[in-house]
Amino acid sequence: MLKFLKQVGDYAKEAVQAGRYIGQGLSVTFDHMQRRPVTVQYPYEKLIPSERFRGRIHFEFDKCISCEVCVRVCPINLPVVDWEFDKASKKKNLKHYSIDFGVCIFCGNCVEYCPTNCLSMTEEYDLCTYDRHQLNYDNVALGRLPYKVTDDPMVTPLRELVYLPKGVTSPHDLPANTRGAGLHPEELVEQQEK
Repeated sequence: MLKFLKQVGDYAKEAVQAGRYIGQGLSVTFDHMQRRPVTVQYPYEKLIPSERFRGRIHFEFDKCISCEVCVRVCPINLPVVDWEFDKASKKKNLKHYSIDFGVCIFCGNCVEYCPTNCLSMTEEYDLCTYDRHQLNYDNVALGRLPYKVTDDPMVTPLRELVYLPKGVTSPHDLPANTRGAGLHPEELVEQQEK
């Protein structure tokens, strides 16, 4: 008889524990039901990258002086700079410049340390190809400016879902000039000075 009562007691404890686990799982589910959606229908909707987003590198051939600072500061020595020395003008003439984005880690060191500002980061993040060798961009491909997400008529631009104002759950409901949540760096400096 004692063995039977012990089995009933163990069964009741396990049933209560199972009910607790089901309750914990449902609480997580109901918590996520109240959050804003994070799904973006990618080819038709794209997020607007932040101001300091580090996308594909843009290169201006005319500004480059072939100093190779970008190669020296790159952690993986990635940019390939081909130049020849012109004895008459005693300057380097750039012949070819290329970056392989299949290897690039998008650290931005080359852009930051370029003395002539011939390199800059763009908003382009969609670099997918079927062949890895197509990610090796030469100076012509690097010179092309990408389309901005806001200028593409085939895409609905979305503001960053993380920075929507409180109470707004859909980025489609916001007017274009609405400010996101948080303060700009200038406003933070003004606050600290007060």
